[in-house]
Amino acid sequence: MSPSTTQPERDVPVLRGPHGPRSTGTWLLPVLVFVVGAASLGAEIAAARLLAPYFGASTIVWANTIGVVLVALSVGYWFGGRYADRHPHLRRLCLLILVAALLIAAVPFASRPFLDFSVDAFDTVSVGGFVGSLFGVLVLVAVPVTLLGAVAPWAVRLAVGDLNRSGEVVGRLYAISTAGSLFGTMVSALLLIPLFGTQRTFLIFATALALVGTAGLGWRFALLPAALALAIAAPVGTIKAADTGRVLHEAETTHQYARVVERPDGSRVLELNEGQAVHSLYRPGTYLTGDYWDGFLYLPFTTGSLPPRRIAILGNAGGTVARAYGHFSPRTAVDAVEIDSELTELGRRFLDLRNPRMRVFAEDARPWLARSQDRYDVIMVDAYRQPYIPFYLTTREFFAVARERLASSGVVIVNVGHPEGNDELERVLGRTLAAVFPRVLRDPIEPTNTLLLAAEGPLAAARLRRAAATLPAQLGRQARESASRLAPRLPGGEIYSDDRAPVEWLVDSSLLEYARAD
Repeated sequence: MSPSTTQPERDVPVLRGPHGPRSTGTWLLPVLVFVVGAASLGAEIAAARLLAPYFGASTIVWANTIGVVLVALSVGYWFGGRYADRHPHLRRLCLLILVAALLIAAVPFASRPFLDFSVDAFDTVSVGGFVGSLFGVLVLVAVPVTLLGAVAPWAVRLAVGDLNRSGEVVGRLYAISTAGSLFGTMVSALLLIPLFGTQRTFLIFATALALVGTAGLGWRFALLPAALALAIAAPVGTIKAADTGRVLHEAETTHQYARVVERPDGSRVLELNEGQAVHSLYRPGTYLTGDYWDGFLYLPFTTGSLPPRRIAILGNAGGTVARAYGHFSPRTAVDAVEIDSELTELGRRFLDLRNPRMRVFAEDARPWLARSQDRYDVIMVDAYRQPYIPFYLTTREFFAVARERLASSGVVIVNVGHPEGNDELERVLGRTLAAVFPRVLRDPIEPTNTLLLAAEGPLAAARLRRAAATLPAQLGRQARESASRLAPRLPGGEIYSDDRAPVEWLVDSSLLEYARAD
């Protein structure tokens, strides 16, 4: 054979698998890139959920996660293309996938020390330690994702045997890889995490990677996917231990990480994601909390002396306020809106949530309110994905919808959570409410919570004082104290709109300012 015909043969990669040249690679390469694409994006979704119990699920956390994954994939593409030219062999590619599988499986276990440290750093307002721990965990995810990023260009190098068809081969493999990424994103978010949890989601993707890697290496490597499959069946244990008290229940819902903790005094709290804030509180033997939730019970009397006939709670969580209304105002119809239906079940199971006049809507608050045909005496806004209130519940357009749904003498009450001593978010919400309602008052009920009241009709502390005499003793005492605190809204702030409502930026700035002051 002449040199002109032998030289191209040396440049064509030989796919050497256990079944002989090219026989395995012909069908295995598309499977490899599909599974690797699914595992790459599935790991990204799982990584965000891994961080949520400690750092929350804010846009900042998502931006960090996505950014690290994109950088890791880019480095992997470069590394994979360069290494594939030097070692165009299927066996080495499959070995790399097995290493990535092991690292993916190790992420939820190896990251635990970083995450535990991050909680301590946050509690002591050590921003450096907090940020360092966050990126430490992301680096743990970045290493296996970098290896997975190397697979696609390596697979292309192995698949391209005819330069005249290289475009077709490259396009097909990258299309398959993208389809795998879409599959991994959807199946992790909609199926694996809700049904099996974050740790097992990592292990399931690791097992899938190990299986396709073993297919290219032979049965002698089958022990690894078998071991990973057994790890999936192992008990997960407590995801995050409670600082005080004991964890009664924890779960990863479709929307977030949630747990119920029983404190030493017998009270129970519902914590979401990083757990820095309590979203529902139950105290045995009483329907009052001694916290801002009680304000929703008496502040409606600033508009008159009659109990409200119908109320809407936007952000019901475990039902602290709805439960109290069932006791103190049993004739009041309660429409409780909570996007995460599993929180309502936790309230019924652990927080004594009972109210025969309550209707529960497992929907997002704003679309639900826009579709509602009812009129409400009180609309309560207490929806948080800590530490942020959803931006679309802070805008002039949203409050205009709320005004349309109010009865003529109704009131909107907004819980404003904020760092102690910082009022930037309150100023913004106060001014935005004032752009829609002629009357806005504030009740700084707790050091980290202010309740804003907005109405078309009169709002008067005198009316609340008169109503206090008709309320149960402890609730009446709180109402009188609230009447003495009521004041006009704080000046300043800007008006938020659906087009521009930088809530995350404002809250992050407030937290950093609080950290520096501390």
